[in-house]
Amino acid sequence: MWEVMSYGERPYWDMSNQDVINAVEQDYRLPPPMDCPTALHQLMLDCWVRDRNLRPKFSQIVNTLDKLIRNAASLKVIASAQSGMSQPLLDRTVPDYTTFTTVGDWLDAIKMGRYKESFVSAGFASFDLVAQMTAEDLLRIGVTLAGHQKKILSSIQDMRLQMNQTLPVQV
Repeated sequence: MWEVMSYGERPYWDMSNQDVINAVEQDYRLPPPMDCPTALHQLMLDCWVRDRNLRPKFSQIVNTLDKLIRNAASLKVIASAQSGMSQPLLDRTVPDYTTFTTVGDWLDAIKMGRYKESFVSAGFASFDLVAQMTAEDLLRIGVTLAGHQKKILSSIQDMRLQMNQTLPVQV
């Protein structure tokens, strides 16, 4: 998919096979091709998860692509390439959850807005409830892609840390 979206550019450019192996083992991934929709680059990242058992199955990839085609607006958000030859698997910027008024706003901020309905319909409509979520909860509400699970759980962990820092101190 990366080669198609980059119009045939050679992945990993002039790196040797050993350099590519070393980079991938250190969780580096190709940056998004120019003008590549964010949703497609995220699908690429999901397919590049180190543990092949956690990668999406072909039917899940087809389902994701079908949803993207049916919601063409989601393809208008373009991924921006970061400097350097590769980027980390997960975005490490930590949003300040206290600036969000709804769980949906938070999901949009971490680029997981596609799960808003799932969260609300499962009863996870407040940050207090979201902060208690587990990987099993995510699976139960339909977050099946490993990359998405990791991204959401990582953000939940950051949310918990921020919640603990903003709690009033009892004297």
